[in-house]
Amino acid sequence: QHNVKRVPHSEEAIQARKECEKSQIAEYLALTSDVLSRKKAHDWSRDAFDQTQHLLELNPEFYTVWNYRRNIMLSGIFPQSTPEENNDLLANELSMTMAALREHPKVYWIWNHRRWCLENVPDGPVVDGKPSLQWRKANWQRELAVVEKMLDADARNFLAWNYRRYVLASMPDQRPIRTELEYTTRKISASFSNFSAWHQRSKVYFALWNAGELDPRNSREEEFDLVHNALFTDPDDQSAWIYHRWLIGSGENEEQLRQEIAIIEELLAEQPDSKWCMDSLVYYNRLLLKNYPNSEDIRQKCLGFLQQLERIDGPRKSRYQEIGECL
Repeated sequence: QHNVKRVPHSEEAIQARKECEKSQIAEYLALTSDVLSRKKAHDWSRDAFDQTQHLLELNPEFYTVWNYRRNIMLSGIFPQSTPEENNDLLANELSMTMAALREHPKVYWIWNHRRWCLENVPDGPVVDGKPSLQWRKANWQRELAVVEKMLDADARNFLAWNYRRYVLASMPDQRPIRTELEYTTRKISASFSNFSAWHQRSKVYFALWNAGELDPRNSREEEFDLVHNALFTDPDDQSAWIYHRWLIGSGENEEQLRQEIAIIEELLAEQPDSKWCMDSLVYYNRLLLKNYPNSEDIRQKCLGFLQQLERIDGPRKSRYQEIGECL
């Protein structure tokens, strides 16, 4: 730590620490040997199950032990337990993995085990001769709440956004697609630089268009209002610009393309050194050139922007020169 005076440790303290570390390593190796021996012997007992937890608390990246833990449940515990007991056991597993994720949020094997637990939750008690899905519904609903808390803590966590898509797709009771559109609107309104939220929004629109719930042309036009707000608020942030290009697509709607070019030119007049304004104007005017290849005015306009980009964005000078040579 800064501004904290270092206190030299005595030889006795250093030696004591080394002995402690040596003891911890020996215990870890002994535990590892015990668990792997049990695995080799197909030991599906509760004692083996408890030992795997002790080892995973020390090393959560030991994927072989995660696999063994699941096999113990499948081959040893589940067949000897009632559905209610298995539901309780998996609930405990979810609690255990959540505690592990607080300390190790980027360890894939913890997330993988969590998914497996959710996918193996029993349906629920039988009601009127049919499975009620009560337990499955409750667990998936809780999982969605967990993901939302994660995104409240870090709204741009792309791992959490990916996991959210998995949870939404797996829920027994599928939520209306428009609900997710409202969710991304809230996240984007809170921060226009939330690239993951923009990306999620594009996936939601694809789903709505494929389901026939929205007209692609009309919804795109309405969506430009939100994007314009983001562009004019922070023209240097790339998130909204990338989403804007997704909305434009291949430029098949010429009227819309020309309209967006005019709006970006207005923004450039206010922000004359905006890299993203000029870069986008080059990109969109090149789309126009595909339809009007002999338009010298558009070509010269692109070359002018590229020369300015070479000046203000030196590290990418070669890229701009290469684009100019292709015009």
